[in-house]
Amino acid sequence: MNSNNSIQIGDEKICVVIPAYRVASRIEAVIQGIPTWIWKIIVVDDKSPDDLADRVELLCNDRVELIRHEENKGVGGAVMSGFSRAVELGATILVKMDGDGQMDPVYLPELLKPILCGHADFAKGNRFGLLESISRMPLHRRIGNLSWSFLTKAGSGYWNLFDPNNGYLALDADVYRRLELTFLHPRYFFETSLLVELNLVRAVAVEVPMPAIYAGEPSSLSVLIVLTTFPGLLISKFFRRIWLQYFAMNFSVGTIFLTLGSVMSLFGAIWGAVWWRNSIITGTPATSGTVMVASLPLILGFQMLLQALTLDVQGVPKDPQSDRAANRRYFNSRLNENR
Repeated sequence: MNSNNSIQIGDEKICVVIPAYRVASRIEAVIQGIPTWIWKIIVVDDKSPDDLADRVELLCNDRVELIRHEENKGVGGAVMSGFSRAVELGATILVKMDGDGQMDPVYLPELLKPILCGHADFAKGNRFGLLESISRMPLHRRIGNLSWSFLTKAGSGYWNLFDPNNGYLALDADVYRRLELTFLHPRYFFETSLLVELNLVRAVAVEVPMPAIYAGEPSSLSVLIVLTTFPGLLISKFFRRIWLQYFAMNFSVGTIFLTLGSVMSLFGAIWGAVWWRNSIITGTPATSGTVMVASLPLILGFQMLLQALTLDVQGVPKDPQSDRAANRRYFNSRLNENR
């Protein structure tokens, strides 16, 4: 147990993975700021052009390890390299922290607590959970995160999460082993793709309010990249989740609503568009019957899609999948039996 942080560590092996690129001036302070009760620190040098690797090597010991990429793989690729190495070493909980000093290690206990208590499989920071933090966030980031948040909710199925771009996260190693790693995006879309894969294994995800630190540095993620690549990536992930969750791996009432609602809405839209075009060309108004054939399927289809959305919101995973959570449920059930 770590008395300074009021969380039960026990035999847990907590590993912090730091994907690092162009942060040589900050990496030493980040490593030195990580609490001593963290079991292992893995820094992944993603072929950084500065002297980052040399600085980290000076700090390497039984606790700090350096992984060097021969080619740049992106933040997601660096995280996966670090996570896979941590699992190989025997880590039980994986934590991702950036190397730029924006993620305060003071909040590590709060981030780890839901996982250590068996209440969640995955925890991440939420910069919108504190009002003072929102006011300090640059306006363009605030607007971008708010807009992207709703789209990510729909894409990932985690309607209870609000700050999808926050990279300060912790994950149960047992759950990480169950993920289809080939579907995790190697670059900036990593956090969003991780949420989709976590939902497919029904992992419970929670957010922990914490402020972000902004030192005025420019973001390495360009707005152009976000606008041109992220929407397409999210749409593909959305359809993959819907196909697997509602058709390939399960069949539920939501599947029926989704199928009928899509078919009826599509039919109504096509029928209405064809007759609307015909009316414009011929100058003859469509009959009331023709209008009803278009509007009724549209209305019913829209209602069915809304019901499917409601069921999707209600279907957010609630039972943790990790072994520690299963053990906790087992002992609680035995305790209730003995009462």
